[in-house]
Amino acid sequence: MNRLLNFPLLLVFLVFISCDEEENSNLSNVAVPVTQSIADFRASIKVQAPKTIKESGKIYAWNDYIFINDKNEGVHIIDNTDPFNPQNIKFLKIPRNMDIAIKDEKLYADNGMDLVVFDISNINKISEVGRVQDVFPNYYATAPEGVNYVDFESFDPSKEVIVGYVIETRRIEHAETRGDGPFFESAADGGGNSGTGGSMARFSLNDDHLYVADESSLSTFDISTPSSPDLLKNEYVGWQVETIFNYENHLYLGSSTGMYIYTIEDPANPQQKSFLQHVRGCDPVVVKDNYAYVTIRGGNACGQNMNQLDVVDVSDKSNPKLVNSYEMTNPYGLGVKDNWLFVCDGNAGLKIFGIEETPNLKYIDQFSNINTYDVIPLDERLLMVGDNILYQYSYKGNEINLISSFTLN
Repeated sequence: MNRLLNFPLLLVFLVFISCDEEENSNLSNVAVPVTQSIADFRASIKVQAPKTIKESGKIYAWNDYIFINDKNEGVHIIDNTDPFNPQNIKFLKIPRNMDIAIKDEKLYADNGMDLVVFDISNINKISEVGRVQDVFPNYYATAPEGVNYVDFESFDPSKEVIVGYVIETRRIEHAETRGDGPFFESAADGGGNSGTGGSMARFSLNDDHLYVADESSLSTFDISTPSSPDLLKNEYVGWQVETIFNYENHLYLGSSTGMYIYTIEDPANPQQKSFLQHVRGCDPVVVKDNYAYVTIRGGNACGQNMNQLDVVDVSDKSNPKLVNSYEMTNPYGLGVKDNWLFVCDGNAGLKIFGIEETPNLKYIDQFSNINTYDVIPLDERLLMVGDNILYQYSYKGNEINLISSFTLN
């Protein structure tokens, strides 16, 4: 009898739980843009005193300096005259900045929707000397990680710039039917006196041309007049173009779905030669001789859980072929020098392979207990950044030894 009397209460409880679960299933993380007027945004660039880094991004080497991107904030400038004791000397505040390139004492950087040029001939008197407006319209296309939708309903791109996001939890039932689509699903080097970027770079130089991989397009600029770059071409490439690598008159573009190869035999007019599709994943590329080395990272916004290093035969640029794959933990950037391949495998550390017998790689060594993001193999040193720490290694015969580790926070 007691069981029968309690049954209605149990039924009500189960219905309540069911409704609650149904409501929770419709809850989504929504990114709401934080905006600033275009005029104020363009006037906000400043040269500041050294400061702690929020989130280290890409690295760039030029002369005795190392430039480290602070994602969406700007660039930290490190004086590396003494690699055993690098000095953080300045912070170049460039809101919504993701990458830079340097040629002939001019630094090119994205500033949201604009390309900005700085004169760095005197590192103590950096000045803005040029700006090309509204050339990167997709600067805000990728939503923060963990976000399902972006609410653009109140955003007016003709008057405002997105400088950040506030994350809210909302119940979303039929987002795709709302008006004009205020909610969008999130996106889960050359000659001259130029610098060197890593494999995560979106900027690449080739003589008097600058190439920029911009989410879904490839932009080509003539920089023969450094203070007044001329946008020659902006071509749609594909979904989620992430990185660009320049090697022997070809551009290799890494995207979330595969690798694009463009010829730049006519530097002002890049032409696509081929596309090699792979499993969906984040994808930087480096190339040496007839092989491209590609890391594919899964998880987060990258689309799947496979983590691997692919070796691609690019001897025929019109028909690249996958020839080998190696399992990785959580790979990011990579670099190649002589017969060494360096792979930043996230929290698994830096892995070193011999490439004498490519496509068969020889495992040589691993620096564990460090979190790695990107790497640049220079002639005399290896630069690596991860977890807001700059690492420098020396090459000594067949050995690689740590010179210094410099904490940026």
